[in-house]
Amino acid sequence: MNPTVQSAPSPDAPAPRPAPQSLTVLGAGAWGTALAISAARHNPRVMLWARDASQVDAMAADRANTRYLPGAAFPESLQLTADFDAAVAHAHASQGLIVIGTPMAALGHVLAQLPPDAAVLWLCKGFEKGTGRLGHEVAHALRPRARSGILSGPSFAHEVAMGQPTALVAASADPTVCAQAVECFHSESLRVYTSNDPVGVEVGGAVKNVLAIATGIVDGMDLGLNARAALITRGLAEMTRLGVALGARTDTFMGLSGLGDLVLTATGNLSRNRSVGLQLATGKSLDQILHELGHVAEGVYSAATVWQRAQGLGVPMPITEAVVSVIEGRQTPQQAVVALMRREAKAEG
Repeated sequence: MNPTVQSAPSPDAPAPRPAPQSLTVLGAGAWGTALAISAARHNPRVMLWARDASQVDAMAADRANTRYLPGAAFPESLQLTADFDAAVAHAHASQGLIVIGTPMAALGHVLAQLPPDAAVLWLCKGFEKGTGRLGHEVAHALRPRARSGILSGPSFAHEVAMGQPTALVAASADPTVCAQAVECFHSESLRVYTSNDPVGVEVGGAVKNVLAIATGIVDGMDLGLNARAALITRGLAEMTRLGVALGARTDTFMGLSGLGDLVLTATGNLSRNRSVGLQLATGKSLDQILHELGHVAEGVYSAATVWQRAQGLGVPMPITEAVVSVIEGRQTPQQAVVALMRREAKAEG
């Protein structure tokens, strides 16, 4: 009887994908749900947690999150739960990855409930209200030796949920956390880059929301494409100055979480922050705008904190200052634009 002969794999054959690791996404808003959907397309070990048990029941019945992502069907394997401990154990018991998809205001509360050795990434972009801390600063205060980081980049949740091409960046001082993010999310439709500059990635993600409000105001006032280009470019300069003052690298702001996220959020029609600016330009009150929006627009809550931190570091951020003055009702959009244009001429660098 002839022995079985196994042929060598073709050198052109794709490398086999490693066994999927367990992934838990905490928070069933639009962005958390979109990433859970994307990951579950190629990983049968994904669990999505929502705080509201009735929301979980509705999602289980519809196999979709009709409240935040209508039209985006769940993969059959996506697991749902309202049991926080069970959701954490799902990933942590097998040394998988936990992703926090809550607003910034809840980040510290969720982090405090996680095991100290858990690998964690958060999705929220902004500064913590009251303390002015970025996500990595919140995490360091609660879990100084924990493995953690941020997943960010130019992305609208609906497009990710529908499988449209997207690129993100996972940033952490711990390369193993970045590697886990790549393993969990990298696919044919979602490309994940890695970075060891979480400070820069977080500053980019927070400040771009404020600048998107400014761009919305310019577009809403119909000031033209020249004005939009100037504002985005000078806004990027502001973002970079603040980031470097906080310890980030300059080149990070030329990447996905800096220039990429700024351009998308400042010009995309799905941007909530840009929508706020567009409506401010019409004379609507901020309260009315936020009531009609129905979703969180992080730039509204981050603007004052960005400006306060910049002042404390001696970093000039005139566009951010103008947004704060409009949000707080001290200037109309028209007055803010005039004040920016009347600033003294200076060298660009």
